[in-house]
Amino acid sequence: MVLPMKAAREIAARMKVAAVATVAAAIMAAGAAHAADTNVAVAANFTEPGKEIARLFEGKTGHKAILSFGATGQFYTQITQAAPFQVFLSADQTTPRKLVDDGLAVGDSPFTYAIGKLVLFSASAELVRGEQTLRDGKFERIAIANPVTAPYGAAAVEVMKALGAYERLAGKIVQGSNIAQTFQFVDTGNAELGFIALSQVIERPGGSRWIVTPGLYTPIRQDAVLLKNGAGNDAARAFVAFLKGPEALAVIEKYGYGVE
Repeated sequence: MVLPMKAAREIAARMKVAAVATVAAAIMAAGAAHAADTNVAVAANFTEPGKEIARLFEGKTGHKAILSFGATGQFYTQITQAAPFQVFLSADQTTPRKLVDDGLAVGDSPFTYAIGKLVLFSASAELVRGEQTLRDGKFERIAIANPVTAPYGAAAVEVMKALGAYERLAGKIVQGSNIAQTFQFVDTGNAELGFIALSQVIERPGGSRWIVTPGLYTPIRQDAVLLKNGAGNDAARAFVAFLKGPEALAVIEKYGYGVE
């Protein structure tokens, strides 16, 4: 049977559309087949920017970064005990290099992804008035992260010692296991004020704060590292590369961190 010319053209057009759809579906299926997950340990101060970067990463690459948040020192212990992380975003430089020395991280992979800023914060609009707040000590409790496991806690101790206030304030210190718990102490009023990361309150209105003078503490250079567990994982390697790119850097700066 010979089809009329118009009908033949319509059938050909439908076949072309179907072929394009089939090719598109094949491409999407191939992309899905290559997509992978990576388990990323993230220092607690980087919680909000970490979540935002992970969303951008998944949208751009199809890979998924599964984030866990906690204190740097605790993550180090977990990684040495075979925790299944493939990438580690530390709150310091020392810990990633220790993992390289331990043979648990790829030797040339550590790099500084953010430079943290310490802030003294209170939910009260009147309490924090610069370093004089610490010198006066007119409060009952001040929160810091555990200085043994959390670099922001170590920086807080440095600041109090540099101002000659540590001995006087030691009895008023309450410790959070990490910087996230430290913020909770301040946010809920269990401590009138506390040392936290600027990123935790940069978008929060109200309260009172002092962005601590950088010269009062060692710069908080935060390094990321590709762990040996992730050396063969496409998603892990892609996440490390994405963290160095313009989209991630824009998020990092938005939350108040310095970048190189």
